[in-house]
Amino acid sequence: MHRTHNCGELRREHAGQTVTLAGWVNSYREQGKELVFVDLRDRYGKTQVTFITEEGSKIDSIARKLRREDVIKVVGEVRYRGEALVNSKLQTGDIELRAIQLTVLSRSKTPPFEIEGGELPNEELRLKYRFVDLRRPELQKSIILRHNLVQAVREYFNTRDFLEIETPMLGRSTPEGARDYLVPSRVHHGSFYALPQSPQIYKQILMVAGYDRYYQIARCFRDEDLRADRQPEFTQIDVEMAFVERDDILNTIDGLVSFVMQKVRGVTMQTPLPRYTYADVMERFGCDKPDVRFAMEIVDIGDIAAASGFGVFKAVTASGGRVRGLNVKGAAEKYSRRLLDVDLKNFVGDFGAKGLAYMKVTGGKLESTIAKFFTDDHQQQIIARMGGEEGDLLLFVADTPKVTNAALAALRNRLGKELNLYDPSEFKCIWVLDFPLLTWNAEEGRFDAEHHPFCQPNPEDAEYLKTDPGKVRADSYDLVVNGYEAASGSVRIHDSEIQQMVFDLLNIKSEEAERRFGFLLEALRYGAPPHAGIALGLDRWVMLLAGDENIRDVIAFPKTQKAADMLTGAPAPVDDRQLKDLHIEVAELPKK
Repeated sequence: MHRTHNCGELRREHAGQTVTLAGWVNSYREQGKELVFVDLRDRYGKTQVTFITEEGSKIDSIARKLRREDVIKVVGEVRYRGEALVNSKLQTGDIELRAIQLTVLSRSKTPPFEIEGGELPNEELRLKYRFVDLRRPELQKSIILRHNLVQAVREYFNTRDFLEIETPMLGRSTPEGARDYLVPSRVHHGSFYALPQSPQIYKQILMVAGYDRYYQIARCFRDEDLRADRQPEFTQIDVEMAFVERDDILNTIDGLVSFVMQKVRGVTMQTPLPRYTYADVMERFGCDKPDVRFAMEIVDIGDIAAASGFGVFKAVTASGGRVRGLNVKGAAEKYSRRLLDVDLKNFVGDFGAKGLAYMKVTGGKLESTIAKFFTDDHQQQIIARMGGEEGDLLLFVADTPKVTNAALAALRNRLGKELNLYDPSEFKCIWVLDFPLLTWNAEEGRFDAEHHPFCQPNPEDAEYLKTDPGKVRADSYDLVVNGYEAASGSVRIHDSEIQQMVFDLLNIKSEEAERRFGFLLEALRYGAPPHAGIALGLDRWVMLLAGDENIRDVIAFPKTQKAADMLTGAPAPVDDRQLKDLHIEVAELPKK
């Protein structure tokens, strides 16, 4: 072995021992002609190594040529620094290693950017030199956090009779929602495998096969447009249970969240986690993944607006639209007229809103250019409805329900962050239940599945399946953490006839359903138990636990927002022989 200890291990009680350390030169400094100090680093920490050099000696000639990121091995004696020289910033700050022998294991080129300190370069450069970037302490903490989270998940499920079962990476393309990544088959000419968007169908089949408690740390792939919190390949904590109802899944995941938070963060979570309906969060927060670390809920004043003299509000309510607003507590003087009329107005405009009305609560009345259109009685009704107090800023959007939801939800999130209305380190988890089963696709004139086609319709809405499908709620649930969807699941359809009924609503006729999903439908005909499941986004959970805003910072080798691997240069062309084996010809893109 090249080392007897790691660089974060030595303490005062090791003083007097001769040890061997190995690692990277984190920093280098000389003190006159006699002393060279090196901070030696590995993933466990740093240790100061002191070289007492004699001019012309072997150790002197090597030590004075060391540079940052050289890999070295040092044999030396552990020395207590003395109380006056203790470095409280280091775990090993009580000691130093007085070098006896030095070996250079590998020389390093000048790093493209600083490992510690200094301004970070653009992300593409960091990803190109990921082997250097991954040495940064911040990234190392995130990767270690990820490992600890996975171990806690496995411990939780393994002690509750769950089986960890792998499902295939090469399967059949069943496109629903995001595009599949396709893999051509060399053996089966003209046919393709698809990389899994989720193990959904396989885990349902496992339930039919009698494996009633399953989990998997599953790799998944989706060829979709990317955002800061998404990747083309990602990892999810996949769970399925048989002979259960919705509450069994919710209680199981409540326990998982509590267990993980205690193990990984040392935080006690109160369970059961709060539960909201989809209809409730859309009304109160404008979106299905609200950040509930702060209040500022959306309030409807449509009835008051319709009775007022303000033409814009009256016209919107008359056409079936809504007038809804936010109370930004104590912010009346924090936003100038220019910020309100230009910045915030343009911001909500990005979400389809045609304007932003505002009023300030001053002297028990409303102050605004539009206040004159509201009687004293109407003003008092608005103040009371909005919970207004002296110095509050009231912001309103008047538009269709969809636009008021989108604009006010985004505005609420922006103001919450801008005004520091919550503690960024706080963790608030809620369940959102009873999503719509279907969403109307106006462009194609048909319904789409809100989650996926295998969600069980809410039994209370069974009567609407044939008469008014848009009213049907799914027996589904999302776990929302700090405004992010952190898990999603549902009770599954276990009756093949109901499954075909849902396929029909999605315009998937029986012949097509048999072609695309016949293996699942056939499995359901062979004694399928009631079952339900959920998938938690592992990458997103690590991002949230690390307090990061970029999912790429918690993945060892991520892709860019254009799904490119800067380290290896993937995706890349392949040689003609490989294409010939697969009977593939690459066509030139048409000229624009």
